[in-house]
Amino acid sequence: QVQLVESGGGFVQAGGSLRLSCAYSGLTNSNYVMGWFRPAPGNAREFVAANNLSGTNTYYTNSVKGRFTISTDNAENTVYLQMSSLRPEDSAVYYCALEPRGRWSERTDSRIYWHWGQGTQVTVSS
Repeated sequence: QVQLVESGGGFVQAGGSLRLSCAYSGLTNSNYVMGWFRPAPGNAREFVAANNLSGTNTYYTNSVKGRFTISTDNAENTVYLQMSSLRPEDSAVYYCALEPRGRWSERTDSRIYWHWGQGTQVTVSS
């Protein structure tokens, strides 16, 4: 049974930093894609960042490039999203999600992800 548990959200002033964590369990190999998403209008989920758990590939949406970094600590079974230079428009609930079939080419599509965390709130004040 795959489980994802997020932590690390909070309240920060614009320009500040936060590190989100997504602890995973129940995985049987490393051929996975881990993504971070936040809500978008119309009940959709906006892609933020993704990597594969082997750490060889990372990808970011344009609005967070240079500010956010996704990384994996396989010894700790945790994926991190380091967020810096935060802006008020980054305020959202952030979800980590797991795609277990290695479908890297579709990494920005929330529909391919099978497992989701509970979400963690990030609030950035101006």
